[in-house]
Order: sequence, then C-alpha cells, then structure tokens
Amino acid sequence: MSYNNADLTDLTNRPTAPARLSHRAACAGGEPIASLLMARSLANPQLISLAAGFVDQQQLPLELVRQAMEALWRDPSRARAALQYGTTVGYPALREMVLQRLLQADGCSAAQLGASVDQVVVTAGSNQLLFLLGDVLLDPGDIVLCASPSYFVFLGTLKNLGARAVAVASDRHGPIPEAIDELLRHYQTNGQLGRVKAIYVCSYFDNPAGTTVPHRRRAELVELVKRWSRRSKLYLIEDAVYRPLRYYGSDTPSIRSLDSAGDTVIHVDSFSKTFSPGVRVGWGLLPRQLLGPVLAEKGNIDFGSPNFNQVLMATVLELGLYDRHVHQLRDTYRQKLDATLQAVSRCFGETDGVQWLTPEGGLYVWLRLPENVDTGPDGPLFDRAVAEGVLYVPGQCCFPAEPAGKPKNFLRLSFGIPTCEEITRGVEALRRAVSQVV
Repeated sequence: MSYNNADLTDLTNRPTAPARLSHRAACAGGEPIASLLMARSLANPQLISLAAGFVDQQQLPLELVRQAMEALWRDPSRARAALQYGTTVGYPALREMVLQRLLQADGCSAAQLGASVDQVVVTAGSNQLLFLLGDVLLDPGDIVLCASPSYFVFLGTLKNLGARAVAVASDRHGPIPEAIDELLRHYQTNGQLGRVKAIYVCSYFDNPAGTTVPHRRRAELVELVKRWSRRSKLYLIEDAVYRPLRYYGSDTPSIRSLDSAGDTVIHVDSFSKTFSPGVRVGWGLLPRQLLGPVLAEKGNIDFGSPNFNQVLMATVLELGLYDRHVHQLRDTYRQKLDATLQAVSRCFGETDGVQWLTPEGGLYVWLRLPENVDTGPDGPLFDRAVAEGVLYVPGQCCFPAEPAGKPKNFLRLSFGIPTCEEITRGVEALRRAVSQVV
C-alpha cells in the first residue's frame, strides 16, 4: 500500500480519537484532596502541614542504612543475590523474621497461631497487599465493611476496584461489633450477604482517628466473623502498620492471635512508617486459601517485589538496627503527640462543640468541630486555614461512600513532619481560622 502527499497530510491533520480506557481507569482518579493539598503546599512552602501522613524527615535512618549496606557488601555472594531477581512470595529470611517477630509480640507459638512461614507474603508496602487482596476477593458491587472514619487510601482502592465501602458505626474503640452484626443481618434479609466479602480494621492507633481496638472487642470481632462465615465466607483484614508506634499504655496482642485456625484474619503490616517509606517493604500473614490467588495475581503484576529492598530490610533486622530506630522514633513522636494535644487543648478546650480523641500512639489526632463548620475543601474553613498558614486533611474524605451524607465537621491532624514548635503554631493558626467561620 502506498500513500501520496495529500493522503499523508489528511492523516496528520485528522483529530486524534479519545483513548478508550477501562472502567477501572475511570474509577481510579486519585482523591481530589490529595492533589489539592499538594498544590497548596507547592504554592506556599511556608505553610505548616498538619495534613500529610509522612514520617519525620530528620528521623530517616541514614546511619543505620549505611551500616546495613556495609554489612551486606562485606558478603559478595549475598550482595549479588540481593541484586538478582527474587521470588514472588518474598525473601525467605525476611519472611521468617517477620513471622517470628509477630509470634514474639503476641506471645504465641506458630502452632497456637495456626501459622507458618509459607503463609507470609512480602509486598511493596502494605498498600500493594491491600490492593492485591481487593483484586482477588472483590467483584464490582461487592462490599467491604469499614470503620467510620477509615483509611482513605484504602477507600480509594475499593472505589478503583468497583467495590462498595460501607460504613460501620464506630466509637473510641473502633468498629462496634453489634453494628456489624446488624448490618450483616440487613444484607442477609436483602439477599446480599454473599456480596459482603470482608471487614477492614486498622487495629492500632488507626488512620485517621487514632483509635485502638481493645482485646475484648478483638475477640468479639473474630467470633462474629467466624459465625457469619458459616453462611457466607467473610474475612477480617487487620491493618497493623502502626503497632510499634505506641507511646503510652501496654501492647495488645493482634487480632490475628485470636484466630487459632488461621482461616479468618488477614494480617497486614509494613516497615514504611516505622523504618523507611522509601525502602517500601510491607508484608502479610494470609489464610492458606488466599495464598495461591494472591501470589498468582502478584506474579502477573511485579514478578516479585524489589529483592534488594527485602535483603536490606532483613539485614537491618539481623543487626538489631530496626529496634534501635523504633525506640528513637517513639521518643520523638511521643513529644510531638504531646505537643499536638497540648496545643489542641489550649486552643480549643473551651470551644463549644469541639472534641478530640487522645491516642496512645500512631501519627494522628482526629478533631471534631461544631456541626455548622464545614471542614471540606469547598467549605469556608479550608481556605481560611491556608490563609492563616496551616493545612489539614478534611475529615469527609475519610468516611466510606455508603451511606450517603458524610459528616463535614471533622478533620485530621498529622504530627509526623512538623517540629513541636511548628505543631504549636499550626494549631494556633487553625484556631484563628475556626474563630472566623464559627
């Protein structure tokens, strides 16, 4: 076939047809608030960000990573292996170590936990594992019950997958078992129980509310899920990424420790918040029946998460560097949490309609303002806060899509990035903004 010049000109000038994207691509638009916060931060570098859930830049483990790298490089055979492809399931030594650490923290044996190292899967951060779980469990229209509020990145993942995130009534101890039971009865009556595939719980100092599920409620949740699974298989996804960041009180065994059969609770964890988000190593302890589907999907996506990062993280653990770093992080973040709570109490303690939770760890403080204050990106407070010099995360993006009518008077404060002095100034700026719109 040949073309003359007129034909070529016609082809060149013809308008390009729009791309035909998938339904998932249409659903995958990032949360508008994330783009808005980034744009505002770039436009005004002087803003104090109490928004982004990042770790303290000054606490990133430069020296500890250098020590681990030097130790790794002293063993050329191991270093070469680290630079080679790994396996889809993950680096064996790292998988063994994270399992042993979980068993030790929970005071359980592998037999008591119904767990073995072959059930441990390493991923590129916990978010990849949450996506993989959603991808193998959920068809469009399927339902995941989530605390209200809940981790907004996971809510975005569910939206991307075409699934329904449905809110469960929650209190200062997390999702309420009786409310879950009532919802499940509702779906059973409506013939939709088979569409409810999982319950998502951030069990320690959750993002955004900072709540921790107490031991008794953990047991109630496991019993409830097992009971309903006799009718239609249901999983409980335990997101435990903040567990090491406890500053007050005593540790609580994981929800997974209460699932002796190991067939109900999916335990998700990560080193991003407790060591380095740049290393990007997460992991999960999965029920055996999910291993094959998750690994098949993972193999199609990445052929195994970055092997070098996994070997590096294993070396950090072997040398005892991780525990040293977490101990230092706790001291730093304890001071920042105290600074946040003191500033909030001083600035809002006598303001009618303002309430907040006092977390024992994590990176967030959840604030409730008077009902007439719209904290959303289109509400009057957000722009006033920016004008006063502070950013926050509007609470409405943290509520599941169902039922309709998200509360608009909540916001999340994150104390990971700013200094104690900046936290104080940021909360004072927020108080000035609130006083202008109340």
